Amino acid sequence: MSLDVQILNALRGARDGAVSGADLSQKLHVSRAAVWARIEDLRSLGYDIEASPHRGYRLLGTPDVLHADDLLSRLGKTKVIGRDIRVFEETTSTNDVIEKLARDGVKEGVVVFAESQTRGRGRLGRKWTSPAKRGLWLSILLRPDLRPQDATRLTVASATALRRAIESQTGLKPDIKWPNDILIYGKKVAGILTEMSAELDHVKYVILGIGVDVNLSQGDFPPELRKVATSLKAELGKPVSRPELAVAVLRELDHDYARIASGQFATVADEWEEHGTTIGQEVTIRTGDRRIRGRAESLGEDGALLLRTEHGHLERIIGGDVTLEK
Repeated sequence: MSLDVQILNALRGARDGAVSGADLSQKLHVSRAAVWARIEDLRSLGYDIEASPHRGYRLLGTPDVLHADDLLSRLGKTKVIGRDIRVFEETTSTNDVIEKLARDGVKEGVVVFAESQTRGRGRLGRKWTSPAKRGLWLSILLRPDLRPQDATRLTVASATALRRAIESQTGLKPDIKWPNDILIYGKKVAGILTEMSAELDHVKYVILGIGVDVNLSQGDFPPELRKVATSLKAELGKPVSRPELAVAVLRELDHDYARIASGQFATVADEWEEHGTTIGQEVTIRTGDRRIRGRAESLGEDGALLLRTEHGHLERIIGGDVTLEK
């Protein structure tokens, strides 16, 4: 745990709202000069820290920036996800960074955020617009004990976790569109991209990529997306704290990953169906050059969509573009 994390933890946990430099020095086993230097560095990043000769240091405000030590301080202890957080000012894609870490043997649970992406991507190679400091663009490395055919469970669990995090921070009531979209009033506000490396009978690692349009304005979206995409700010009418939302997302993801690991996918699937827009609907699904029409009946044990086709057959669908029939 870095010195900045320890200082921020102490400031946030101070009983009367303030903590003296002497107490910080003693607790952290560093000199008061070292404490002062770290406080000054935090101030330079935008943290509003008051220094009083009588009361000590007090945290008055935090900036809307993604700072790894701040996120770790807010998040606290988790089982897996978020025990290692890294923030880049800019990268091609956070999934690209995680892929390299995965190949290097880094343990699961590492999270990479980027303040902006130059080549952010969604499913099927589509471009994901990632303007600087307007959204949450993150990827997570997982090494689940799953068979490749069960990896869809992680997409399902990620959607339920992301939906809960958004609701808890905004009061909005998002819906889930299979397989990976989070909608508000029918418009997409977040998406999930799951990429996997696997052997025949075992998953080596999964990269869980998430994009959330937090404080984008309509002008930030390409013209072709303005009728189908939205942001939390646009729907709420005011900006949303990205660090607070980021921590909520990681906390909920960690919770649902633990549910998957402990064999509780059925409860995750029940929650997904409760908030999904797809189950019970007549849909058309495009998978490559194939189009399948039918009624979405439920999720399978592996997270696949079970579709009753117009010919009466029950098909298991693990991916594709879904269109709800009017």
